Amino acid sequence: MPHHQHPQDPLAHVRAKFHIPANTIYLDGNSLGLLSENVRARVAETMQHQWGNDVITSWNKHGWINLPLTVGDKIARLIGAPAGTTLCCDSISVNLFKILCAALQINSGRTEVLSTKDNFPTDLYMVQGLQQLLGERCTLRLVPEHELLDAISEKTAAVLVTEVNFRTGRKLPLADLSARARAQGALTILDLAHSAGAFPVQLLENDIDFAVGCTYKYLNAGPGAPAFLYVAPKHLQQRTTPLQPLYGWLGHAEPFAFTAEYAPAQGIRQFLTGTPPILALAAVDAALDVFADIDMADVRQKSIGLSEYWLERMAAEGLLELMPSISPANPEERGSQLAFQHEDAYAICQALIAEGVIADFRAPEYLRVGFSALYNTYGEVEKAVATLAGVVHEQRYERAEFQERSAVT
Repeated sequence: MPHHQHPQDPLAHVRAKFHIPANTIYLDGNSLGLLSENVRARVAETMQHQWGNDVITSWNKHGWINLPLTVGDKIARLIGAPAGTTLCCDSISVNLFKILCAALQINSGRTEVLSTKDNFPTDLYMVQGLQQLLGERCTLRLVPEHELLDAISEKTAAVLVTEVNFRTGRKLPLADLSARARAQGALTILDLAHSAGAFPVQLLENDIDFAVGCTYKYLNAGPGAPAFLYVAPKHLQQRTTPLQPLYGWLGHAEPFAFTAEYAPAQGIRQFLTGTPPILALAAVDAALDVFADIDMADVRQKSIGLSEYWLERMAAEGLLELMPSISPANPEERGSQLAFQHEDAYAICQALIAEGVIADFRAPEYLRVGFSALYNTYGEVEKAVATLAGVVHEQRYERAEFQERSAVT
């Protein structure tokens, strides 16, 4: 189906806000989003004017000290969270450590953290590290993804899941998961790395206890940009003991009193640890401004449209028999990506990149294609699948230079 026959694209104007590399179709926004003019301008202004001219006065004058909270509130709007529940700080892993500790403290009679065998590995590593530290007070139990709901029991302290599977793109049924966990007295910890900015997320509505997520994928905040964490309002009410053990001065009730004893701030601030990275946070702040007048329902609708058109074009090119999709057929059960299985997926990916189509590879043998509704177009899908068809049918991927593995895949 030619591009012009597709429904009107309500997000077509947003593409102009991004720097699109020359002669490139970029389908890897689920790993690293593109640079927007907002971000380029804000980082330059923060360096030249705020740091350069206003120097240390900027902590007050330009609100540097509160950036983790002000940026957190902008993220909260995109993930269905109320103001004052979300922070932008640290990495997903560090934030997950804090939240795991909080969950085990709140559900202190239980030790089991339940997750899936195909969860993003670094999330599992954080639990393993905590298990090493806490001994029998923390145990990790892994089950196949399709058995997760039935595996939640009265022994489960917390269920740790990534809403969208990083390999397959499968989107977990959040409402069902949350209801099952609540019925068993378990807490929910959600990784939103492939959700935030890709489709509407409803944390409060689904009664999710905790969440973490990154800002450098669909939120386009830059490589290694600070992550975020969410804590449900019910867990932020006044407590005698801090919820998380990474006591840092900015999580203190009075950071500038410089007292020797730690006393946690009330509310979400207690999940802060160290001094915020201002240049990086300025980038996140500016990246989020692109979403200010965007309806996430439009983002979801276009994302589904792009992925369905991709599958339609692959079928037309006779590719699905050669490299079948491992993603759910129903678009409502997917995030904003598709994955295809082929024993030479790595080489196919390298051959595509050489021809200006940037997708990515996930071990052991999957070609992964991400759709960023803010800047990808139906025309790009058409061209990219035509390129893929040439690479596969003509077996151009068999050239030696496409076999060699890089450090980052």
